Amino acid sequence: MSKIAIFLAPGFEEIEALTVVDLCRRVGIEVTMAAVVDNKTEETGADEKADVLVTGSHGIAVKADAVLEAVDFDSLDMIVLPGGMPGTKNLEACETLMTQLDGFYKSGKSIAAICAAPSIFGHRGYLNGRNACSYPGFEGHLTGAHVTENQVEVSDHVITSRGLGTAIPFALAIVEHFCGMERAEELAKGVVYR
Repeated sequence: MSKIAIFLAPGFEEIEALTVVDLCRRVGIEVTMAAVVDNKTEETGADEKADVLVTGSHGIAVKADAVLEAVDFDSLDMIVLPGGMPGTKNLEACETLMTQLDGFYKSGKSIAAICAAPSIFGHRGYLNGRNACSYPGFEGHLTGAHVTENQVEVSDHVITSRGLGTAIPFALAIVEHFCGMERAEELAKGVVYR
């Protein structure tokens, strides 16, 4: 079974993240929602493996499955970054996550980002010579990319997408990456997409 982790930082775009979680889990992809910022209080007595709430850019609190420090990156097949502000900036400010992301990219392991988050890929030099897309206005951050206005761009092991309105095609591209086109089309039909 394929394993992915989607990283939730305060101010993440809720629908972009949860659409990926929902659709991937429907086909048996194991998804961990990992909190980038540990917002537990000392009063709870919680340890680093406890569930924590991460509040998205629209005030919706989502219970993460794990904190960043508890994620076994060696067991993952993909890292997924949702967009949103200031979520994207908070993701990029996390040195531990960026180090792991660099390792995934350099080793050819899969990475995916949507909305403003593809800007992180551009800043880190992952998009040179690749087709890529992002939220309108962030195209200038896609350094070295052939920027498109397509809903999703898949370039080898790098997947990018444009925003909340493209969350379903983005999630379906991840499903197709791991489960094949036929399974992704089945899933799209099952959720009455197109």
